Amino acid sequence: MTQSEFLNIVMPFKDKVFRLAKRLLISTEEAEDATQEIILKLWNNKEKIAEYKNVEAFSMTMTKNFCFDKLKSKQSQNLKIVHSNYEDKQTALQKQIELNDSVNWVAKIIEDLPEQQKLIIQLRDIEEYDYDEIAEMLSMNQTAVRVNLSRARKTIREKLTNTHNYGIK
Repeated sequence: MTQSEFLNIVMPFKDKVFRLAKRLLISTEEAEDATQEIILKLWNNKEKIAEYKNVEAFSMTMTKNFCFDKLKSKQSQNLKIVHSNYEDKQTALQKQIELNDSVNWVAKIIEDLPEQQKLIIQLRDIEEYDYDEIAEMLSMNQTAVRVNLSRARKTIREKLTNTHNYGIK
């Protein structure tokens, strides 16, 4: 496989690899390093890439595993999972503050979810993968992915509603 063939296969989903790494590692620098490592591993195994049905799903699985290994290592004990802020430049300042506040609450709620639910929320709602792709990446069946996603969304919805209605966590 030539370099240009490799780049044509890998470059379209490089940003998704980075976003997943950033979601898991929080640090932009750590996420950039992780993305570089994943692409390097893919390059070193470029002859085997053709054997995979879905190189993107394989890469996302590699990213997830790499980030979990990094999080388990002693040098990364201070890293945690967070949600990045969304900002809409068109809204009024008050609305923007409310949106940021809601996003921060969602980030806190997501942070408290079980690991598997955090990953599924990231892969489905942020990265927009199909259920079968997520099931393949996480070595789960599709029903388990749907159940975990439903539970995660329900938890987020309930906690966010309680926060907005009562001002409590």
